[in-house]
Formats: sequence, C-alpha cells, structure tokens
Amino acid sequence: MKRAVITINREFCSGGRNVGRQLAQALDIPFYDKELIALASEKSGLAPEYIENAESQTTSSFLFGLATAQQGVGNYFARYDMPVGDRAFLAQSAAIRELAERGSCVIVGRCATYVLREDPDNIRVFVHAAVSDRLRRGAEDYGLPQKGLADKLIRIDKARSSYFKFYTGEVWNDMRNYDISVSTSAFGVNGAAAMILTAVKGR
Repeated sequence: MKRAVITINREFCSGGRNVGRQLAQALDIPFYDKELIALASEKSGLAPEYIENAESQTTSSFLFGLATAQQGVGNYFARYDMPVGDRAFLAQSAAIRELAERGSCVIVGRCATYVLREDPDNIRVFVHAAVSDRLRRGAEDYGLPQKGLADKLIRIDKARSSYFKFYTGEVWNDMRNYDISVSTSAFGVNGAAAMILTAVKGR
C-alpha cells in the first residue's frame, strides 16, 4: 500500500478516536496516541498529562500546575523563556513529524492535520455527529455523567477550536481544511471508518 498518513480532528464524543483506531487496525498501521504524548513530553519537559489534554484546556492554572522540569537547558523545547503552551505545541509538532516520517500511521487531534499539511500523503479527516448522538455516546460508551454533559460538549469543542485557531490561524471545523468530512450519526463509527478506508485504498 502507498504510504498514508491519516490525521483526524473530531467533535467531542463524535467517535473520532474510535474511527481512527479502526482505520489503523484495518490498514495494519500504527495509531499514535500515548507514544506521541510521551515523545512530546520528553522533548518539552512538560508532564504527559498536560500534553494529553492541552487542546481541550484553556486555564493557565492547569497549564502551569502540570509543567515539570524533565529536560536540561540545552533542549530547545524546554527553554523557560518560552511560553509553556508554545513549548508544548512545538514539541508536539516535532513529535508528529518524527512519527509520520516513520511511515503510514493514524494521528488523532493535536493539530496534526495542520502540522502535516504539506505532506503529500496526508489525508485530513474531520469527524462530526449530531448533538443527540454525541450525548448518547458520551453517556453510554464513555461513561460520562449525563448531568452537565451538553455544556461539556460545547466547552470542549470551543476549547479545541480556540486552540486550533491560535496555533494554526485556521478554523477548526471549516470543511475546506479537510479532504474528508464524515458524520458518525449518518454512518456510525464502523461505516465512517469503512468510507475513509475505501478512500485511502482508492488513491
């Protein structure tokens, strides 16, 4: 198979991460999640918890509370004269490029659609769903409390959108920034993964 780097942005509780995992399994290629977090943490000197949740967090108390000095002063990404959020983004971007250079893979979130925008083998995907389906999935599949869940959907999507806009200058859910946009409300997680898989194999 021709090299394929599939990068996915997704609405919260749309099932986008599960779509990515299914694609990686069907194509027998890596799904980078924890490894990406660990690599970006190593590069930046920031706690893995911060790297993992950065795109969904907006408070400086969270940001500074999880910053840790894991690297020596010689590491560019661990420079303390650089805003800690920028350190995280640059290290995360470097980790994304490094992992993509290894070959075909699937990466969810973390502005990877933008970071790898000039990679000719990058297939940019946006996964979305109706609010009613996201509420159901959040409660039934992810075990999230129903109370306040609707507000949480709005809050996390807004944080992801703001993070994406701040670091890329682009609109997170603008379909013109993607090669494929798919609704899990219309096709389900399995159907969405199958559609993307067909597109990847048909290139």
